[in-house]
Amino acid sequence: MVMNAFILLLCEAPFCCQFIEFANTVAEKVDRLRSWQKAVFYCGMAIIPIVISLTLTTLLGNAIAFATGVLYGLSALGKKGDAISYARIQQQKQQADEEKLTDTLEGEL
Repeated sequence: MVMNAFILLLCEAPFCCQFIEFANTVAEKVDRLRSWQKAVFYCGMAIIPIVISLTLTTLLGNAIAFATGVLYGLSALGKKGDAISYARIQQQKQQADEEKLTDTLEGEL
């Protein structure tokens, strides 16, 4: 759990680890990862100690790493669209499909 906390601190807040020479390079490499990759990494990192020893302190201690992974996962899903724009896009698709259908039917006649 201490190693997980150090890795999380090194990746997310490298300014806290200024005394470590490779902290900035690690943070730059982690910044290049996609959001879903960070989500898998952080959630996996939090689940390993829980599998080893399932106690309340282990659950609470790894909650922040798991929460970070969940937040990265949610950001990977993207912004939620509103219902009006979604309905407009669906209507445009439906009209385009109807136009294609009428064009093919006219072509057969």
